[in-house]
Amino acid sequence: MFGLYITHPQVMIDPLVPVPQWGLSEVGRQRAEQTAQRPWVCSLKRIISSNEVKAVETAEILASGAGVGFERVEAMHENDRSATGFLEPAAFEAAADWFFAHPEESFRGWERAIDAQRRIVEAVFGILSDHDPRQPVAFVGHGGVGTLLKCHFSGLPIARNSDQPGGGGNLFAFTLDDRRLTCDWTAMEHWQP
Repeated sequence: MFGLYITHPQVMIDPLVPVPQWGLSEVGRQRAEQTAQRPWVCSLKRIISSNEVKAVETAEILASGAGVGFERVEAMHENDRSATGFLEPAAFEAAADWFFAHPEESFRGWERAIDAQRRIVEAVFGILSDHDPRQPVAFVGHGGVGTLLKCHFSGLPIARNSDQPGGGGNLFAFTLDDRRLTCDWTAMEHWQP
């Protein structure tokens, strides 16, 4: 059976609102709703979400399509970037490049990549440790920590070249019995098991 790590799709960017409180944009909501109609969503037996609004909104839509509830796990939040607050897109991309290139250092007070990776790996693997591997499961979260998790699954060093395509709303799949990646980042509405 499969496990999925799904990143939230496009969000409503508001520099006056803390990033963890951003919700899905209309495009992001439409993509999540389109995904919720995919046949594989009905096979999900468990959905676990970051507690950030954009992830929760994505998980709610998928859970509705699956006919199941969902759980919130605080430790699945995106890498903590609150030290800098909102960054304009070009500045954010440069900061993200630095974050991945220097995993043992903090970018202007951000959570270090190695610490964020340890946190997301412990959260996901802790949940999987007592999860029935015959039951498909989806984790709904964020691109930064999702990339760090994917690097761990792949046995690769932390690097931005493992990052998802722009815009979010992508997933990677893995086997539940041996935790082996079975697909790279794929748009969530296009993935097929």
